[in-house]
Amino acid sequence: MPLEKCGVTLAAEIARVDPAPVILGYSMGGRLALHALLAEPNIWQGAIIISAHPGLSDEAARRERREKDAAWSALALKAEWSDFLAQWQDQTVLAGVEMPDRFTLKDRRASIARSFIDWSLGAQENLIPQLSEITTPVLWITGEQDHKFTSLAEQAVPNLPHGKHITLKECGHRVPWEKPDEFTQLVRAFLETT
Repeated sequence: MPLEKCGVTLAAEIARVDPAPVILGYSMGGRLALHALLAEPNIWQGAIIISAHPGLSDEAARRERREKDAAWSALALKAEWSDFLAQWQDQTVLAGVEMPDRFTLKDRRASIARSFIDWSLGAQENLIPQLSEITTPVLWITGEQDHKFTSLAEQAVPNLPHGKHITLKECGHRVPWEKPDEFTQLVRAFLETT
């Protein structure tokens, strides 16, 4: 389902089972978390957003991203799985740390390919103008060496009434895996105050 609808569905399901939820999302999961926050802004006790993109405002950039994500989708669906994984890991933004073995995800390749289409950044509207609707405390974390996503956070967080941006030193895009101890400390401290 489209990202916005997925955010609505996620928020409704969480509200049904948790009276004071906190949501945490990394990268694409951070974009999903933002949609869930906007879908039901009053149910959340807090939110932690890690290395997420709030959305592209330029239609030409959105179109270009949809084209790139369609290419990734085709690669995920049809290429040798090991080739897809190697090319994905080779992206500059993901440099710094190897992730746990992703070969086991091969059985879910059709869903992964579909996610590149349904959840493409090019299919997402720019959420920055709506962020002022999120009144819950939000901790937005980026890595210092991830210049693009740190800059995006610096643009987004001032729009959050109770937002705070923290940048971890000597760290790139994959914050939870690159700096697990520091990341865990930040999350625990945030949870203790929400």
